[in-house]
Amino acid sequence: MNHPSHLQVTAPASPLPWWPQSTPVGGSLERVIEAAQAQDRCALAAFLPVCFPDRITGMDALHLLAQSADVVELGVPYAGGVLDGPVIQEASRTALAAGFEMKDLFADARELSASSSAALLVMSYWQPVHAYGPQKFAEQAADAGIAGVLIPDLPFEEAGPWRVAAQNTGVAVIPLVSPRTRPDRLAAIVAAATGMVYAPATDGVTGNAQPISPQLPSFVAQLRNLTSLPVAAGIGISTPAQARHAAAWADLVVVGSAVIRRMQANPRAQVAAAAAAAREFAAALRPAAQPETD
Repeated sequence: MNHPSHLQVTAPASPLPWWPQSTPVGGSLERVIEAAQAQDRCALAAFLPVCFPDRITGMDALHLLAQSADVVELGVPYAGGVLDGPVIQEASRTALAAGFEMKDLFADARELSASSSAALLVMSYWQPVHAYGPQKFAEQAADAGIAGVLIPDLPFEEAGPWRVAAQNTGVAVIPLVSPRTRPDRLAAIVAAATGMVYAPATDGVTGNAQPISPQLPSFVAQLRNLTSLPVAAGIGISTPAQARHAAAWADLVVVGSAVIRRMQANPRAQVAAAAAAAREFAAALRPAAQPETD
């Protein structure tokens, strides 16, 4: 991917891909990002809570998201997500009301991994993982074909047992990192990461309407100096144009609320709405994509 010449983005001097090809965890994640890089584009991840709006409709939507996205990020519905904006909060409540159970996460992942080439990630808050049992969660995630797990509210200093459980089963431990983190602590967090690191594209909770953060280019450059792992950008990427903007620096862009909003706006055609949103975001990341007006 060609970074804009007016931005000083520091990256390792070795040819793409920038991360070790022998990485023992998150292999399917590595392969799809590498394949996107070979096409001179940023990879796309699409997020959807499991069982939203219900088990059958949600599964159909996930299948279609996987046709356009390189990565499908399965959300574990949770009522108290501190990072979640109103759109994902409502979607999580809907999924919980529809009867979500943790077994649904692993069943959906198994079905997707058997039928799709997309890499599978999970985003969950710590309480559901802790209640289920971290070792059991990691083992079942690996068995279901899940490449990595992001737990945004689990502090690095308290994550040791989870890191051990995940890494022993081959599941990548993906941190959400912040440009406000002390440099020494940031270096420690990134050094313990596997699979990729996740940087906020905007300032705020998911689904916010803010522009891409002006700190994103320099923060990604800082991360590139700390790790050869891919860097994802997400949170608040609301339009294809914003996704293309973030793709100038990231290896993977993550969209979630924008897909859910489209589904909520089309209650009689939610699956088709999700598929259309994923196609539009994927098209924006192709090298031949032309500027759009938002």
